[in-house]
Amino acid sequence: MTSAALRFARPVSLALLVAVAPVLVGCSAAENVVNGIVGEAQNQAGDAISEALGGAGISSDGELPNGYPADAIPVVGEVLGGGSAPDATGWVVRTALAGDDFASAQAALEAAGFESSAVNADADSGFGTFTLAPYNVVLTVATDSDGEMTATYVVTTTAE
Repeated sequence: MTSAALRFARPVSLALLVAVAPVLVGCSAAENVVNGIVGEAQNQAGDAISEALGGAGISSDGELPNGYPADAIPVVGEVLGGGSAPDATGWVVRTALAGDDFASAQAALEAAGFESSAVNADADSGFGTFTLAPYNVVLTVATDSDGEMTATYVVTTTAE
């Protein structure tokens, strides 16, 4: 570079550095602000859904839904989330089945005393209903296009 070009390039480079540095440093602060806004929006959406469904609770935090009778109804796999109906009248739980399958989930329910009916399964999917008063469980297992297998438990209470 010629000395005239250097005399021009140095101040321009320094000006760009001074202008861009605060932006780069502020990225993590901006990211925190954005994450906070997104989190709040998700909370508000969950509250709106719950209100629209008459008090139903929705979760995607990896926890069983509020009031889920875990001592009576076992679930297999890693809990992804679910929902609860008002007044503990029903629940939905979705789990990821890494290394497990429909037969594992079926065996856990039957070991807890549930009677199975309408069971149909293959290596990639399954369906069955399970009953043990005061609960009915509809269990479905499916494998998505990426090969990920999930189970969905739909639990309702029965009239005693």
